Amino acid sequence: MACDCYVAICHPLMYPINMNPSLCVMLVLISLLISTVNSLLHTLMVLQLSFCTDLEIPTFFCELSQVIKPACSDTLINNIFMCFFSVILDGSALFGIIFSYTHIVYSVLRLPSAGRKYKAFSICGSHLLVVFLFYGTGFGVYLNSISESSRRTAVTSMMYSIVPPMLNTFIYSLRNKNMRVTLEKIFGRIPF
Repeated sequence: MACDCYVAICHPLMYPINMNPSLCVMLVLISLLISTVNSLLHTLMVLQLSFCTDLEIPTFFCELSQVIKPACSDTLINNIFMCFFSVILDGSALFGIIFSYTHIVYSVLRLPSAGRKYKAFSICGSHLLVVFLFYGTGFGVYLNSISESSRRTAVTSMMYSIVPPMLNTFIYSLRNKNMRVTLEKIFGRIPF
């Protein structure tokens, strides 16, 4: 989305050429390949561990850090790989988003019309809200996984896995005029 917004706002005349269907397919395939290789690497590394008899995982889905905790063998290498790949993959995605939106803000601020600025920021605002929601809850999950409270870890895991996808469609639908009019009728005359 950040790449799409960057091309649409910073290079609008080149949008049909730059964001062609083959590039979009390639971006999806690269994303799928990177996530598959990352998952496969961590799975193979977990298979090398020996586990004790108590195999209870306190979350409702198997996060890598929670799967490694009950291991009886040394997990230092697994933790190093987990941190390294998290920093590389999440950091590069976050860097790409920050890079794109820095250029977008710079391009939008140079626009002469206030209406065009509003339209450009409203297009990007919903995406940035979803990005902050996703990274914020994800960051909270991994900070809480350090603590020993299994209930808190389960709640933050649910926030990370359920809330961003659920709110994603709602946030993007706020750009729809019919949806805004209906919400204004429901909640009174509060402008969105």
